Amino acid sequence: MDQRIINLFDEYTHKPLTRKEFMERLVKLTGGMALAMSALAVLDPGYVQAATIPEDDKDLVAEDVTWPGDDTTMKGYLVHPKGHKKRGAVVVIHENRGLTPHIKDVTRRVAKAGYLALGVDALSPFGGTPANEDEGRTLIGKLDPQQNLSNYVRALEYLRNRKDSNGKTGCVGFCWGGGLANQLAVHDSKLNAAVAYYGQQPKAEDVPLIKSAVMLHYGGLDERINAGIPAYEAALKAAGVRYELYVYEGVNHAFNNDSSPARYNAEAAKLAWERTLRLFHEQLG
Repeated sequence: MDQRIINLFDEYTHKPLTRKEFMERLVKLTGGMALAMSALAVLDPGYVQAATIPEDDKDLVAEDVTWPGDDTTMKGYLVHPKGHKKRGAVVVIHENRGLTPHIKDVTRRVAKAGYLALGVDALSPFGGTPANEDEGRTLIGKLDPQQNLSNYVRALEYLRNRKDSNGKTGCVGFCWGGGLANQLAVHDSKLNAAVAYYGQQPKAEDVPLIKSAVMLHYGGLDERINAGIPAYEAALKAAGVRYELYVYEGVNHAFNNDSSPARYNAEAAKLAWERTLRLFHEQLG
């Protein structure tokens, strides 16, 4: 697919452009409405086709849970393997559309690897993630950043205090959630591991606060996010933070999202996921 189309879709999902503006520009790029709709079919999420772990997987237990947030009740999707065992716990942080079926599937993937996994719904203060993704993106922009960060810190505490938790916690976030994973590394001194996929970097002056191991995944074509890599890496080195940084050449922002075929890269996603699980194994048990 023409990289200009992928870049336009990235702009649409992050500015965000209105659907009308996006479609008008997509029609101009593709040369007609029929071709634009064909491109959109590849760009828009295909959640059912991309699901890798069934909701009724026989080895997993999944439930909707709540916990006290910052002046709100937080909602989440909790998944763990069957059996009574204390496990390392992982908060899964969604993209800028909310707790979508794709992120629930990622949550099940984490659980399938042996962890207590919690997909947090950041849009809980608004009643939860809406079915309409454009509405989800709009609501993300209305979240109070400090309240939102506090809600995720409280999610980590919720996991640590569960009887089936071994007390060790990690987080993995994607896009908007990747930036938040970096912020949790800064703001939660008890965190053991933070993994950020193509996420906005924290301020360099905040990096010395990081106590966890950090793993960073970036797509080589993601110029918007990659512009912040040099300053972040320099700050990590200067602060002596344990970190691993990987740039996957020739792949786009959101390369891990297998519900978006135009940007998904199976080879890079597989390697990044193997590295992610290896870090969790090392840090969470």
